[in-house]
Amino acid sequence: MSSGTEVLKALADPVRWQIVCQMAMVDELARNTLEDTLPVSKPTISYHTKLLIQAGLVDVRKEGRNSYYTLRRRVLRELMDELRTLAPGSRPVQHAPARVDAAGRELVLLTW
Repeated sequence: MSSGTEVLKALADPVRWQIVCQMAMVDELARNTLEDTLPVSKPTISYHTKLLIQAGLVDVRKEGRNSYYTLRRRVLRELMDELRTLAPGSRPVQHAPARVDAAGRELVLLTW
């Protein structure tokens, strides 16, 4: 299983984000589609897809000289579940009792 940190790091790059967005629209994405749609070189595409594979976000299938990529949606769902545990829902803001600094000014402290 990939760590949330690895997945978030992989998703943080704009090129990799574009790749993941394209993969999310189809069951399987041909490498030549990425070459036709992304404004980067073939070696750059290789670099970014390799990082996505290493992060556990993408599976690759090779057929002859062609590569086909599949988004591992389960990994994204697991990441979303992890994030939900950190922020399970909206929480009301509560004001702490008023405090005063040395100059007599009221300090407003918020607790989450």
